[in-house]
Amino acid sequence: MALVKPSNTTFAKIKVVGVGGGGNNAINSMILSKEIKGVEFISINTDAQALLTSKAETKLQIGSNFTRGLGAGADPEVGRTAAEESREKIKELLFDTDMVFITAGMGGGTGTGASPIIAEIAKETGALTVSVVTKPFAFEGVRRMQTAEEGIEYLTDMVDTLIVIPNQRLLEVVDKKMTFIDAFRLADNVLGQGVKGISDLIMVAGMINVDFADVKTIMSDSGTALMGIGEASGEDRAVMAARMAISSPLLEVSINGAKGILYNVTGGPDMTMTEVSDASSIIADSADSDADIIFGATIDDDMGSKIKISVIATGFNDNYTGTGPRALFGAYGRESKRKHGGSPAVQNTTEEEIEDNKIDRAPEVFTQPQTVADRKPKKEEKAESNNPFIRSALFNLKKDNKQKEADQSDKKEDAEGDDEFSEFEVPAFLRQK
Repeated sequence: MALVKPSNTTFAKIKVVGVGGGGNNAINSMILSKEIKGVEFISINTDAQALLTSKAETKLQIGSNFTRGLGAGADPEVGRTAAEESREKIKELLFDTDMVFITAGMGGGTGTGASPIIAEIAKETGALTVSVVTKPFAFEGVRRMQTAEEGIEYLTDMVDTLIVIPNQRLLEVVDKKMTFIDAFRLADNVLGQGVKGISDLIMVAGMINVDFADVKTIMSDSGTALMGIGEASGEDRAVMAARMAISSPLLEVSINGAKGILYNVTGGPDMTMTEVSDASSIIADSADSDADIIFGATIDDDMGSKIKISVIATGFNDNYTGTGPRALFGAYGRESKRKHGGSPAVQNTTEEEIEDNKIDRAPEVFTQPQTVADRKPKKEEKAESNNPFIRSALFNLKKDNKQKEADQSDKKEDAEGDDEFSEFEVPAFLRQK
């Protein structure tokens, strides 16, 4: 079994902050999964009622004078103002912290508006600040997607590293019969996998250790990042895991050209030096020739015959021209202000061209999932089973559903109590008031 580094003042203090409804739901998923160790969870929201459903040990209602605890009404400006009102309280929560994760669902009011302010405060305290956020599903509407894109651009300037997970891609690799509520809960679980992938590198001890200083070297002021996890067994398991890890599980892009790479190889006692070497070669060959690469290795008896590889890639070139995170990040023709960001499609263009690009490209973003509608079921099943991010998230989702069913059977049959899902698990903008 992998050893978790003991809690001690000499080790990194990590806090995971869920902002808004989506962020709070993600925090709940992480806590229920019991997979993320050695961190403190904090829920921050403008909605007092929704905050009551949080399982975090620390909760903070922001902007109580401005919003009166009634939420942000899907207006990021309200969320931003609320965070500014509670700036000192937020600073107290984040004081004396080495690393802060900020997780949120972008497109709403509190998550979109407050997250950049919270990130700014975290940076002011000296913490390494990493944000893992989601972009809306296509069915949530064009306006919400535009709000999310604007929020992501603003957030990028406030954090050290930003990882964006587009929810729409989840629908391409899961069962089409998945329920509405489970789709949102799956997104929450994927956010948790993103946080876990990074925190485990710091909190889980290895034979060749990756410590907080290593993570800070790669992730400080790095802009947009990609994170991949690969897991395989059988012949060539290390090579297969490495190849899986160097492609984003949701954006379907590689880490080619990355200037900073941090990766960890985890296997059982039978993992060989040759396997580690082969996997390392694949990852190194994909990076920029001058990339700063930091490597760790962990022996975990629970891995059995499997090998798992976690990769964080940062520092991509500004001249990136593919269909990966740069193009998706600039889906509406916005040019990032970050030194590592930016959408090449809109650089050196006029405002009129940008507006034209906004109109031309928006339909591509929302109709893109339909281009995979003709995929054969076998391919969809393979995508799900071979994707560690999705597989882990689905496992947690199914485990949570079983627990809810067990809890439900222990309660009296009551029409109003049959639905174990709280209405506050549904995004605020979709609730019936």
